[in-house]
Amino acid sequence: MGTKRLLGSWHATVHLLVALPTGMVALVALPVLALATVLLPLGFGVFLLPPLLARVRRWGEWEHRRALQRLGIPPPPAPPQAGAQPQLRDLVRDPATWRALRGLLVHALLGPIAGIIGLTAAVGVPATLVETAVWWAVPEPATFLGIETRGWGAAIVGGLAETAVYAALFLWGVRVLADGYARLMDRLLSPSAAEIEAARLTERVEELSHTRAEALKAHGDELRRIERDLHDGTQARLVDLAMRVGVAEQLLSSDPDRTAELLGQVRGRAEEAMTELRDVIRTMYPPILADRGLDGAVSALGARCGVPTHVETGELGEVPASVQAAAYFAVAEALTNTAKHAQASSASVRVDRAGPALVVEVVDDG
Repeated sequence: MGTKRLLGSWHATVHLLVALPTGMVALVALPVLALATVLLPLGFGVFLLPPLLARVRRWGEWEHRRALQRLGIPPPPAPPQAGAQPQLRDLVRDPATWRALRGLLVHALLGPIAGIIGLTAAVGVPATLVETAVWWAVPEPATFLGIETRGWGAAIVGGLAETAVYAALFLWGVRVLADGYARLMDRLLSPSAAEIEAARLTERVEELSHTRAEALKAHGDELRRIERDLHDGTQARLVDLAMRVGVAEQLLSSDPDRTAELLGQVRGRAEEAMTELRDVIRTMYPPILADRGLDGAVSALGARCGVPTHVETGELGEVPASVQAAAYFAVAEALTNTAKHAQASSASVRVDRAGPALVVEVVDDG
């Protein structure tokens, strides 16, 4: 327990010590930012201010992650790095820039103070022990807790009291101060609830836009596939039928036997064309889904599979036709792969709802 407390106090002290140099840098950065802002009307600030603000933004992100790490809170994902130098207009409009400037101002005022307290806690006990030892060797007037001592008794009492104060500061005080400072920086650098909601909405819009683009692409690919199937298959057969019917019309009076043979071929080709047309329609929306629903269609796939398949369906409720078709074809493809390639002895299919989502799970032992 003692070692754990010492390590915790040391980590808190290091957290405060880091605030000392960064706070000093913040003290220098503030007038530099002010000067760059003043130079904006002269044109020089246009070149100076954007890189300065970008560095302040990066410091704010780093300091926020440091504060969250101190508080034991998982840090947010790092934002993507911009390839080019951000424009001044974009930086000024970004709320993160103003949060970082606000945090920089407070850090410039309080960071050096917190760092000095951390430094005092780190060197206080060793410095007091050294001072006491020096006084022991060379009995000269010494100061403990701001009180000058000349006698042995006062020196011993003063040294012990100062050591106890610094030890308490190191063991308890720095932890409270480091946690409080981390909470302050977290409050200053964290986005507001409105900003978080706006970011979520933006992310959702981007996700929906991407999904819509993918859906349109898939729809276009499906239309091209259907057109290709109709053009290469059914349409070619219909053209062949038309040609054979035309030949049969010409031979109807002169060669009835040949005409009957051609008409028989036409009937067979028409049946083949209808079969291909049914196959194309089935790839668009399987008729079994309209007849038996998704649960019945999946059960039929399990019954037709070459591997014994257990099918389990929950209460699916109302499922859009496009989702039903996608789930049906996914199960059909998975069971086909199981039968052909998995070398499995059994398989199982589970279709159920998980809130608004439809869950399809196909498992085999191959």
